[in-house]
Amino acid sequence: MLRRSLIAAAAVVALGGAAFALGTSAFAQDAQFGSAAEAKAMLEKAIAAVTADKAKALAAFSAGTDGFKDRDLYPFCANAGDGVMTAHPVAALRGTKLQDIKDKAGKSFGEEMYKVGSKDGVVSEVGYMWTRPGSDAPVEKVSFVTKVGDQICGVGYYK
Repeated sequence: MLRRSLIAAAAVVALGGAAFALGTSAFAQDAQFGSAAEAKAMLEKAIAAVTADKAKALAAFSAGTDGFKDRDLYPFCANAGDGVMTAHPVAALRGTKLQDIKDKAGKSFGEEMYKVGSKDGVVSEVGYMWTRPGSDAPVEKVSFVTKVGDQICGVGYYK
């Protein structure tokens, strides 16, 4: 009887350990992507950088340096006046008009970003379908967008 109890207890511990290992594995997988809170924090950091030295900040955003590239999180900016993209890690997007950018489903999310991002001191959310870096499949993405001086800047995370 005692032997059966010990075997049962050992089995529970073993199963609990396996469940714990699976739980931590799932957590590690989620940690490979940025969260909404981390995207908001990066936007706050980007706002401070643009306010301090716009040219340096925009260069860092495009290059993904100075802590402005974290897994699939990165800031981007466009001129508030004409919407021309001034900073983005994808070089092909720099110089294009934010208002002309559509998502993979045809939604004019760039136009929406331009409109909601023109409000001083207001952070707005814009949802759209976009490819995650390193993938070809569109994924639901939400970007936090705000106006910083003469720039509309944002940071998005993938759901």
